[in-house]
Amino acid sequence: MLIVQSSPSYAADSKWKFWQRDKNNNNGGVHNIWNRNKNNENQSPQSMPSEDSLWEKVQPEIKNLQAEKNAATSDIQFGTVEIEGNNLISTEEILENVKIRPGDPYSVDAVQQNMKSIYEMGYFTDKMRAVPVKVDDKTIKLKIIVQENIPITDFTITGNDSIATGDLLQILGELVNKPQNINKINEAIQEIKDYYASQGFILAQVTSVTDDPDGIVNIVIDEGKIGSIVIEGNRKTKDFVVKRNILTQPGTVYNENLIKQDLMRLYGTQAFKDVKRTIERDEDNPEVYKVTINLEEQRTGTISLGGGIDTATGLFGTGGFTDNNFRGTGQRVSLSLLAGTGVVMADSSMLNRANLQAELSWFEPKLKGTDNSLMIKAFGRDFASYQIPLAVEKRFGVEATISRAFVNFPHLVGSFGIGLENVHVKEGDANQIERLYAAHNIPISERAKQLQGGLFLSLSPSLIYDTRDNSTLPRSGVFANVRFDEEIALDGFDNTFGKLSGGIKKYYPVGKKSSVSLAFRAGGNIHGDIPEVMAYRLGGPYTVRGFRMSGIGTGTGFMMGSAEFQTPIPFIDRITEAKFLDNIRIAAFVDAGQIYGSTVTNEIYNRPIHAITAGVGVRVYVPGVGPLSIDWGYPLTGVPDGTSKGAFTFGVGEFY
Repeated sequence: MLIVQSSPSYAADSKWKFWQRDKNNNNGGVHNIWNRNKNNENQSPQSMPSEDSLWEKVQPEIKNLQAEKNAATSDIQFGTVEIEGNNLISTEEILENVKIRPGDPYSVDAVQQNMKSIYEMGYFTDKMRAVPVKVDDKTIKLKIIVQENIPITDFTITGNDSIATGDLLQILGELVNKPQNINKINEAIQEIKDYYASQGFILAQVTSVTDDPDGIVNIVIDEGKIGSIVIEGNRKTKDFVVKRNILTQPGTVYNENLIKQDLMRLYGTQAFKDVKRTIERDEDNPEVYKVTINLEEQRTGTISLGGGIDTATGLFGTGGFTDNNFRGTGQRVSLSLLAGTGVVMADSSMLNRANLQAELSWFEPKLKGTDNSLMIKAFGRDFASYQIPLAVEKRFGVEATISRAFVNFPHLVGSFGIGLENVHVKEGDANQIERLYAAHNIPISERAKQLQGGLFLSLSPSLIYDTRDNSTLPRSGVFANVRFDEEIALDGFDNTFGKLSGGIKKYYPVGKKSSVSLAFRAGGNIHGDIPEVMAYRLGGPYTVRGFRMSGIGTGTGFMMGSAEFQTPIPFIDRITEAKFLDNIRIAAFVDAGQIYGSTVTNEIYNRPIHAITAGVGVRVYVPGVGPLSIDWGYPLTGVPDGTSKGAFTFGVGEFY
């Protein structure tokens, strides 16, 4: 009978200490399975040495071999293989690692290789033996006697403040009630690290694993606590502006997901060209990390000159000044001026008159260090009225709006606005108005109602819900808003009124670059009488296309819907790689709308009140502005007799 007995020895790795059981006492005291070397700069967990190098350190000592080897001939074969000594690990699982098959030629090398495969399962001690037993002159039955490691009865985990113990025990659960296995434990440790990383805790490490005599394995985790946050690179921008955008604080566990949100907030201030972060162990306290925020500021003050075409303002030129980081405080100051020729392709209800506008605004994103933002602006406008036929409209006022995002609803923003506006409407062509009123048998006294303006104090609460994937060129998500306006007439309380309006627009991606959007909007007066100059209107680039401004009608209420398909220019990417073409879309749309509470203007100009249109258009998306659009719409219904069908509309930005 030949006995092959393995007596492996263990060597300490330079970075990891693997456990070694006291051979003289199998039930000895606490054992260090492995312990993290915290002074090692390599922070990645390492598994046990490779299988080949480990087996070289664990070569069996062969006894009583020579006589059997001399007697062996090529005719001797292996018979069956039997496993003894296993309790928790099934024989079938062990035999899966045995490659010897009945009929294979017998050799000592084959015995050693199969014992190595069994040992490398990780469940067994160094007291493994192979016992060849002669069945007859040509057959040897091989008995492999194993001794299982002490079984794991339970795990204790400490240091995990960010991840629930139950979540980690689910990873370790399959190791319980099985013999200790360094390979499996290392795999579980890596899985724990991967789970931490998936939650954003990329610095988390298992620093030590020890076992108790009763089989309990103790795991200690260092989740990666932040010791300090250092800001570098801000010369103009005040430190408090940077710090209020960094919600991550020293003393908390580093989370990559939260840091990215902080960096995005900093980048969103438009004060910085680039924002980066670096992480390193704190030299004074290696138990924590130092996070450095590296900022590269950009020039935030700009003077702009531009121009374009818009249905409402005609051919226009603009000029202005904007500073997105006023005096380094993160505030935005803006002055804009616009001069336009007036409504493009206007019908006979609108005067040929220039459109002049000016606006001065100031924006504070963090009012008094809170999560509230404040916008204050003053404005003045002088233009041919879209609402009142053949009239001139002048508006001057100031308004302030305070906004705040809801903490528990990250896509929801609430705001409250208060404003003071003087609306003045004056006659533009009295003779033409008299003829129109007379032709429709309307008393000329009704004209005074049309020209009604006033001084209004407005109170305007609103909600905005926004889940769009991109604010400039969205392809998925929802944008919805609802707003109530209480307009208090300071020069005649009887003219006070309130109105409610809202809308929702849903985007659906189509293919890789196209999209479909469905929109619905509605509004109406809640109490009081809305002056015609402040009435709702349909027709034009921001409502029902295919009609001129207010071409469907004006009234005290409205309802409309729209469906639009947008896609890049087909096959353009096969012709050229010009990146600016990615921001150009062609569109096809269908619009429908209905006016309620019709006005005198609708009667004297024979407006349809409701209509359905279809058309096509082009969109050029400009970052920070939105789409510049040219649309041609064709009315399918609602065209009065004698009226030409179809109209171009021009728009800047998107109207929700």
